[in-house]
Amino acid sequence: MHATALSSLADSVVDALLDDAFGLDRHQRTAYLLRKGMRAIGHLSLGILDGDELVGSIQCWPIRVGNAALVLVGPVAVASHRQNAGIGTRLMQLMLDAMQPDDASMVMIGDPEYYGRFGFTAEGTSGWTLPGPWEPRRLLLRNPAMLALPEHGALGPAD
Repeated sequence: MHATALSSLADSVVDALLDDAFGLDRHQRTAYLLRKGMRAIGHLSLGILDGDELVGSIQCWPIRVGNAALVLVGPVAVASHRQNAGIGTRLMQLMLDAMQPDDASMVMIGDPEYYGRFGFTAEGTSGWTLPGPWEPRRLLLRNPAMLALPEHGALGPAD
């Protein structure tokens, strides 16, 4: 298996993986509303190929809370027949390794029990709102530089 930039793959290949991992109704999820109209951040959006088969992908998007820039992490997708093989962990590590010094703090909607190992917590997100349904305990932030972020605000696409 090897990593590749998602931009090097056909959109249809990535969409097929996302449909497999999340279902055909995935576009109704809150995370899709957060990044509506945005282009994925190229250096943080990666895939894992096993031969010619895309078995995992991670995408990151520019969003905002108030005037503060954030990086929305997700979806993190693993092919249904490759679940529990460490691919999701590898994708997260590849993405974190690809971060550049000027990248913004990261936010995601996910399980704190899983994503906590990568430095994501719900600390600092309780005053934020989203453009759709969400569980507050699953709105996670990774802010290792402890940058000042608004305590309250609506998350949404970057301008």
